[in-house]
Amino acid sequence: MSLNDQITAAIAEAIPGAEINVSGGGGHFEIHVVSEQFAGKRIIQKHRLVLTAIKELMAGDNAPVHAIDKLVCDVPN
Repeated sequence: MSLNDQITAAIAEAIPGAEINVSGGGGHFEIHVVSEQFAGKRIIQKHRLVLTAIKELMAGDNAPVHAIDKLVCDVPN
């Protein structure tokens, strides 16, 4: 399983039904998540949901995910 797939799977587990797009590599990623769970939440709350989902992949000195260069959290139209 690629790292992009691992990130996608971790977010999908934490935010069921979300539409998730992960791109990037070399430890730097861009993530776009669309979910009804974001409705009524402030941006910091939305980001916290996503970042908490991938915290295991960002933990430690040798973590495979070094940075999230762009994180977009939207509510479906």
